Amino acid sequence: MRRLLVAGFLTVLTVFAAGANAQEKPPLKLVATTPMPGFTGDFDHFGVDLKGNRLFLAAEDKKTVEVFDLRTGNRIHTIEGFGHPLTMVYLPESDHLLVTNGDTDDVALVDCKAYKIINTLKLTKGVDHSALDPAHKYFYVENAATADGKSHSLAIIDTKSFKLVGQIPGISGDSNEGMVIDRAGKKLYVNMTGSDEVGVIDLNTRQIIARWPLPGVRVAHAIALDEPHHRLLTATRNPGQFVVFNLGTGKVVASLPCVGVNSDMSLDVARKRIYVTGSDTISVFAQRDADHYEHIAEVPSAFRAKSSIFVPQLNRLYVADSGKGKPDAKLALQIFEAQ
Repeated sequence: MRRLLVAGFLTVLTVFAAGANAQEKPPLKLVATTPMPGFTGDFDHFGVDLKGNRLFLAAEDKKTVEVFDLRTGNRIHTIEGFGHPLTMVYLPESDHLLVTNGDTDDVALVDCKAYKIINTLKLTKGVDHSALDPAHKYFYVENAATADGKSHSLAIIDTKSFKLVGQIPGISGDSNEGMVIDRAGKKLYVNMTGSDEVGVIDLNTRQIIARWPLPGVRVAHAIALDEPHHRLLTATRNPGQFVVFNLGTGKVVASLPCVGVNSDMSLDVARKRIYVTGSDTISVFAQRDADHYEHIAEVPSAFRAKSSIFVPQLNRLYVADSGKGKPDAKLALQIFEAQ
């Protein structure tokens, strides 16, 4: 009997310890780091070629796009000739990469077989953020900032012909800090930092059809779309706040503090999580249902590690550690695995 009691007690302790360890297990585990010696300033945004096992990253000061092996994280190539590379999208059907250039205000077309720029499309002042319409293969790029800084436009580029086919004017402020388009190519959602609103654009009429004010917070950067739950997710910098909008009503359904200097946000659908990357940490949120979210962790990253991309097929979050404003910063690519 005594042996049974002792055995039972040990079993309870084992189960309790296992449960405690499970609770303490971080949602993200750092599995690889690729140092980037000789690089300074900020890295901007990523592009992914899943079939070709490549990861692309804009290096602003170097004026290059760096190419990495998606699985090992090793740097395998450098693409040169950019003015000021910022955002990008990979086109698997043509093996081309579109890259927005800030200083030269154009979009570069890159042949990813030869790793060289084969064409550029000149736009107007203020080229930066972009979004791809996956249904119609149009590439939307911010540009045409007015002299008074009160508004800018979105250029519409046909990725098949690489030609400008239209503009959407009237976006508040001289720049936006992020855009996302639904899978059907019907609506575009944009962080309008000039008025601290999320703008909703009908892509058929090319008109702004709604403006959703931020709830007492400012300067929205990271943005993502959760279509199955009909939610728009954004994150602000002043202060750092994770905000969830109802797509049907435009009303805020949740708002929680998050890392402040953020640039990117990703949905981990399999685990019902959201990752917001900023300087020094990654804010991780659990989605309990469409209207309820819980902050579950701040995972350490690095200085100005604000740009990121989650690749669900590999269960990995790629994060760029930048160095703007810190001369001794150690720039690198970090790879985190979702736990």
